[in-house]
Amino acid sequence: MKYLKFFIAALILFAGCRQDRVTDQAAGFSSESGLYGPENMEITLWAESPMFFNPTNMDVDIRGRVWVTEAVNYRDFNNKPDHRLHRDHGERVVILEDTDQDGKADKSTIFVEDEDLVSPLGIAVIGNRVFVSAAPNLIVYTDEDGDDHPDKKEIFLTGFGGLDHDHSLHSGIASPDGRFFFNVGNAGPHHVADRAGWTLRSGSVYTGGTPYNTENHGNQVSDDGRIWVGGMALIIGMDGKGLKVLGHNFRNSYEVAMDSYGNMWQNDNDDQVIACRTSFLMENGNAGYFSADGTRYWQADRRPGQDIFAASWHQEDPGVMPACDNTGAGSPTGIMLYEGDAFGPEFRGTLLSAEAGRNVIFAYHPKPDGAGFELARHDLVSSQGRESSEKYEWNETGEDTSKWFRPSDVCASTDGSIFIADWYDPIVGGHVMKDEAGYGRIYRLAPKGQKLTPPRIDLATENGRIEALKSPAPNVRYAGFDALRSAGAGSIPTVKALLTADNPYHRARAVWLLAQLGEKGLAQVGDQLQQGDNNTRLAAFRALRSQGTDIVDLCNRVIKEADPPLAREIGIALRDVPFDQCKNLIIALIQQYDGLDPWLLEAIGTAADRKEEAVYQLLKGMNLESGKKRNLLWRLHPVTAVPELSELAADPSLEPAERSKMLTALAFIRDKTAAEAMLKLAKSDFSEVAQRAVYWLNFRKTNDWAELMDWNAEAAGYLPENLKQMLALKAQLTDKQTPDGEKIRIARQMAPDPAGGNLLVGLKMEYRLNDDIAAAVTDEIFKNPDPQVRLLASQFFPRNGAPIKLDFVNRMKGDPAKGKTIFDSFCATCHRHGDAGNDIGPDLTQIHTKFDKPALLDAIINPSAGIVFGFEAYSVKTKDGNSLIGFIQSDNGKLITLKDAGGAIHSIKSTDIQTKEKLDRSLMPDPVGMGLRDQELADLAAYLLNFE
Repeated sequence: MKYLKFFIAALILFAGCRQDRVTDQAAGFSSESGLYGPENMEITLWAESPMFFNPTNMDVDIRGRVWVTEAVNYRDFNNKPDHRLHRDHGERVVILEDTDQDGKADKSTIFVEDEDLVSPLGIAVIGNRVFVSAAPNLIVYTDEDGDDHPDKKEIFLTGFGGLDHDHSLHSGIASPDGRFFFNVGNAGPHHVADRAGWTLRSGSVYTGGTPYNTENHGNQVSDDGRIWVGGMALIIGMDGKGLKVLGHNFRNSYEVAMDSYGNMWQNDNDDQVIACRTSFLMENGNAGYFSADGTRYWQADRRPGQDIFAASWHQEDPGVMPACDNTGAGSPTGIMLYEGDAFGPEFRGTLLSAEAGRNVIFAYHPKPDGAGFELARHDLVSSQGRESSEKYEWNETGEDTSKWFRPSDVCASTDGSIFIADWYDPIVGGHVMKDEAGYGRIYRLAPKGQKLTPPRIDLATENGRIEALKSPAPNVRYAGFDALRSAGAGSIPTVKALLTADNPYHRARAVWLLAQLGEKGLAQVGDQLQQGDNNTRLAAFRALRSQGTDIVDLCNRVIKEADPPLAREIGIALRDVPFDQCKNLIIALIQQYDGLDPWLLEAIGTAADRKEEAVYQLLKGMNLESGKKRNLLWRLHPVTAVPELSELAADPSLEPAERSKMLTALAFIRDKTAAEAMLKLAKSDFSEVAQRAVYWLNFRKTNDWAELMDWNAEAAGYLPENLKQMLALKAQLTDKQTPDGEKIRIARQMAPDPAGGNLLVGLKMEYRLNDDIAAAVTDEIFKNPDPQVRLLASQFFPRNGAPIKLDFVNRMKGDPAKGKTIFDSFCATCHRHGDAGNDIGPDLTQIHTKFDKPALLDAIINPSAGIVFGFEAYSVKTKDGNSLIGFIQSDNGKLITLKDAGGAIHSIKSTDIQTKEKLDRSLMPDPVGMGLRDQELADLAAYLLNFE
């Protein structure tokens, strides 16, 4: 009852907003839902608060009911519990049901409320077991008596990082072979042991986002001897054994989908730049967010001239999978591939990706492209009534609540309809929410003019089991799969009949099941491997491989007639096969490679994993087209190829881009011979080769090649004379025997000097510079020629100015032209906006797609209240007395790379560091510190929010 009056008032307000939102009846617009969609589909509001609140994830059970995880206590450390709906006894899982089949939910049941549920991000209803993702735990609740309340709770897996963090443990589904498929974000470390004792150890340089995410690092080795980093796609048996990584190096993929062929699909969000993506996830794929070992952010690895999307996902590095569709700025969430028949065969196979930042559900119909897929995007459902644009204006959303549509998940129901969960909030991301009522909605997408009814499925009958297996809902079809599998070989005739089904996904499901029905079932799958269509053959290959069929024999059966996707799977399957057993198969894959297909090239690289030297010797004996061979050399880059790569990098007959590619291959060889070759290429007669070689030398000496050569031999123990002088003045300043007047004189001498000003800022941060001295040097330090010093000083040194009131500025009209001038003068030092500015702080080009005016002003006026992930500042003090402040770009345990607020990169050996402290405030100064007035802030907001 505590929030009842408040909530009713809020609902009345929200209802009024929905009525005023859109008045025109444009094509595809639903007046009931306020959403736009295809004309042959209808969108209805199926359920809303108070039946549930703040939906993060959904699943559909065998009765067609919708299960929802709530996140009412969302990031309490960042959103004041006293000012919004809050649950003292933990989050809830709620079951929603349409009992009278009128197209709207009319019953809500609380399945569980549990203190261990801290803003859970995933749910999967698998039989009578309910899997809920709430880091650090994957929890299983079992309803043994069917009363919609758990009788047993167990921790299925634990050790995931990201407590109370968006980048933590996400949702899962049953895979077509009957295992549990799920994913995690990059808020590690993830130290997870399965029930057989196999242990995953994964991490990266990323920390932050929450007060709990403080310790993490890359280069961690799991029990398979491999280094997995960042976010990951994982699979495990329903018994909790057999944990395996299927893909890694994501940022924060909210969900990963797996279709009935075994293809994996994902979306992933960017790092405050225009680099979100929707991708086909190749098994073992490295998505490329961090460096391969997880010790560096993509920003640290970005090469001169490299565009942001390529850099964000390391697309020009060997060993990284293609990123597919760049969806731009945004916040992608739930994803699924629709396999049902309700919308007709033309819609079957559509990939749906929810995009909360852009108020839209994207749709794709994946088209085979070599060994991968082409993903062409269009809007399926949107609150905006026009094709989604990264440049749509999103200011003043308090008056336009259509932009509060925040789809958090999308899933198929048993009747073939599609449910869309709506988080509903004026803002998305950054662990911030503004909707104090926790309001949420679920929409239902169905064919226009048809009444769909959830089928009654009886697992006690064979027909009921088949109906379950044919369900559009992944976890419902698992129920049929498991029941038919339990019946054994007696199910073969009924399951075999599905091999001729009109729906190709039904045929694939039959293949996976037959592979687990004994020798006769395996024989049927073997027939499909030889005689089926290409997609069925692909499913058959994967199904046989999953059942332990001899890999070499399996590959030999299909290698001659393999189409590119099957060739890709052969390469993946050969990863752990010894070279002498798979030599001829690798030769066959190389012969099939056309020199262009990046997916097949990556599959060949996977097949050659840890046997690159032997495969290189094969290449030397093969008569290959030169471009094809160069691509293979780039992907494999074995140590013994250093002479050939060096020669190619200086080859005058090659285009500059090809020479650069050979230099890149050299740079990924962690051997002294490669570093020595790069030193020689730095003296090349080709200026672009020399310049690029110099870049690689300066970069690699801070990481992979740091210990291979004595890079600082000539400068050992050297400090610039000016820095020595400033350190001497600092010693006098901090000497208790120095009179106060003399201290002020010394501080004034240091303040206008770049090195001295930096040392003063460090002292002030350490509370070793008193307020009188700080006030005395204000004029001098704000005239320091180093922009980094001026920027940091604005946070720690006093400057005259009255406090700024957000609500007052929010009501002021701004001038975008004047705002641009302000941006160029005060913000461009650190931030990029369009073609202007620098890549030090977060890119603001697409800030208008993420924040409305009040939220943007709040971020400017209170910069430390919501620090962007990856931009947490650190203070590093070295043993020689120097102080550095900035963003950690990489940390491999031996060397830290730090970018300061002026954009300079500093590489510091861990042994030279005295202290490293994470700051609790943003490096971005507040407006008072910058001397900005109310009207100037309004002008700046108008410029940022009206960018074209």
